[in-house]
Amino acid sequence: MKILYFARIRQIAGRSSEDVEVPAAVITVADLIDHLSARDEAVAAALAERRTLRAAVDQNHVALDAVITGAREVAFFPPVTGG
Repeated sequence: MKILYFARIRQIAGRSSEDVEVPAAVITVADLIDHLSARDEAVAAALAERRTLRAAVDQNHVALDAVITGAREVAFFPPVTGG
């Protein structure tokens, strides 16, 4: 699965993307955050503020309890404002 990091999250994680083998037990975005955080301290720091963290699965904005089974891509980004 392709994992994308944007803006401040990318800066803290120290990378813009990575390809990850996701275990079958990882079912939701929140599970994926736990999995990624356990593997890498920088990513854990980047994804620590779950209250403000936003995610997209296959380019569709989703809640952290969204199912990722079968997804090709998950992106993480901070809150976005428009103008």
